[in-house]
Amino acid sequence: MVGLKPSDVPPTMAVKFLGAGTAACFADLLTFPLDTAKVRLQIQGENPVAQTARLVQYHGVLGTILTMVRTEGLCSPYNGLVAGLQRQMSFASIRIGLYDSVKQVYTPQGADSSSLTTRILAGCTTGAMAVTCAQPTDVVKVRFQASIHLGSSGSDRKYSGTMDAYRTIAREEGVRGLWKGTLPNIMRNAIVNCAEVVTYDILKEKLLDYHLLTDNFPCHFASAFGAGFCATVVASPVDVVKTRYMNSPPGQYLSPLDCMIKMVAQEGPTAFYKGFTPSFLRLGSWNVVMFVTYEQLKRALMKVQMLRESPF
Repeated sequence: MVGLKPSDVPPTMAVKFLGAGTAACFADLLTFPLDTAKVRLQIQGENPVAQTARLVQYHGVLGTILTMVRTEGLCSPYNGLVAGLQRQMSFASIRIGLYDSVKQVYTPQGADSSSLTTRILAGCTTGAMAVTCAQPTDVVKVRFQASIHLGSSGSDRKYSGTMDAYRTIAREEGVRGLWKGTLPNIMRNAIVNCAEVVTYDILKEKLLDYHLLTDNFPCHFASAFGAGFCATVVASPVDVVKTRYMNSPPGQYLSPLDCMIKMVAQEGPTAFYKGFTPSFLRLGSWNVVMFVTYEQLKRALMKVQMLRESPF
């Protein structure tokens, strides 16, 4: 057995909620530079400041990160980390932590297991709920990741900090600006949640049912890696549109659909898969770290809870 043994008592909703948010924050800390590289590659070619500075030519994941470190400083790949952690505590807690509970709500009474349709419906529901609550944090995170800071000249950074970003966006674009791109983000996360959480759920279940692996680290690792790959393949087009639209100044795009049409017209259909490699590296590694940590945290938190409730 690798890691903590499964608890005899199923994890409570509170344990799943807290465990998912904490595990997601830990995964973000380790993979955030990959996410920032993905954002820079996705918006490459549309940032006027970057074009003027002639520093928009990012090549590959490592090249993008190294270019950022060389031109913007050592901490630049972690631009927007505070908003990113705020996002995960509210976002992952809902879409992952509440998934099992919502799945049980949709599962007919007396059914031995949840159907694929039920799982997809649960994934779409928790994904939409999470976006609705956490969208402002995502907008601020993307703005920070996309902003280029070159010192006294050639910078497009307009926020002094995370809280200043919330205030500035609300003042200049209205409160609705904090929920900019909610529709494409809901679409993206409905897809990501189904390809990620549902895939993990099914892969783990099948690996255990067919006795290929036991409920420990190798099983969690394999299931999470498969979930990350599926999520990247199906979600990349929506992710690129979401990133471009949320990062755009007022008036650049009339709607997410207008953003998509202009992308195809100006850059061709391959633009939908800009940043695919960092997306996969990020989602694959993020899923592995998050789900492995999540499984262990659930067991650890349940042990703590049982110890507190047990008589001395």
